[in-house]
This record gives sequence, C-alpha cells and structure tokens, in this order.
Amino acid sequence: MATETFAKDFPIFNSYGWGVSAKAERWNGRHAMFGWVFIVATGYCQAHGLIPNPSQALDFKEWGTLAIISGGKGGGLTITNERACILIANVHFLMVSLCAAWCPLPFQDTLLLEQGEPDEEPTGLIPAFDTGLTPAAEMWNGRLAMLGLVVVSAYSLIYQVPFLTAVDTMLGGTLLTPQ
Repeated sequence: MATETFAKDFPIFNSYGWGVSAKAERWNGRHAMFGWVFIVATGYCQAHGLIPNPSQALDFKEWGTLAIISGGKGGGLTITNERACILIANVHFLMVSLCAAWCPLPFQDTLLLEQGEPDEEPTGLIPAFDTGLTPAAEMWNGRLAMLGLVVVSAYSLIYQVPFLTAVDTMLGGTLLTPQ
C-alpha cells in the first residue's frame, strides 16, 4: 500500500502528515471542488460582462512588472484585465488555503498532523458510499471533482478548444450564454 511504503521510506515526513495520506487526498479534493466553483464563476462573469474591459492589457506604468507574463523580445507580453482578475482571486484562495493549512482555527480539520496524532486510515480504492456531510461523501465528491478536471482538461487538449468552452459544451451551452 502506498501509505505504508511512504511511511517506511520517509518516516520523518510521514510523522508530520506530509506525503501520501487520507488528509492530503481530502484537501486535494477540496481544492478541486473549489476549482469547479471558480471555473463556473469565471464563465458566468465572462458571459455577463462582469469583468471590465476583459481583453485590455494592463498598463505597465500602473502595474509595473506584475503586468508582464513572459520575458520575450521587446519587453514581453502583458496580462489582460480578465486574466489579472482571475489570477488575483486564485492567489487570494491560495493564501487562505495556506493559512488554513499552517494556522488552522481550533475547530478546523488540519492538513498536517499534530505531534503524536495518528493519521486517518486510508479510504481505499472505493470508499464507502455515504451521503450527507460525512468524510466518505467528501472523499467521493473530491475524487469526482479531480476526475472531472482531468476529463475536461483532456477534452480541451484533444479538441484544441479553450477550457471554458469545453466546460460550456459539457454543460449544454448554458455557461457562456447570457440569460
């Protein structure tokens, strides 16, 4: 089993909860579920014109080097307003996630193990099917969210369409069409 092999090969990392663990899988699933919420929110914002001047490049004089996305010849390319909004929201979520991982509130479940805390048992290939707000249901939802991201990414790469267009296609054309 992967968790036992990791624990044997890297005992110090394993004692702190780093690496292959049920907690890490649960956190990855949470990020995938948030990713889907964010993808749909981005599509909604695009369809309803909620991002001001989405294709306008950021002004280098106002934003400085934050506006540049690649070095390239001639000073590089600048990022657009739309991508800047998405990037800022993702960085915000990353910071909140890091705070939750490293400095959790007393009632939160932590990513890392406390000193002497045993790790959760792995859920296995097929966890118990449970509904409601349970760890098993969260594991199922997280795994399906991760699998969905892989499927849509593969579709986007194979058919050479933008990711949001692939999501819109899979939602029956309802995401990017203003209602």
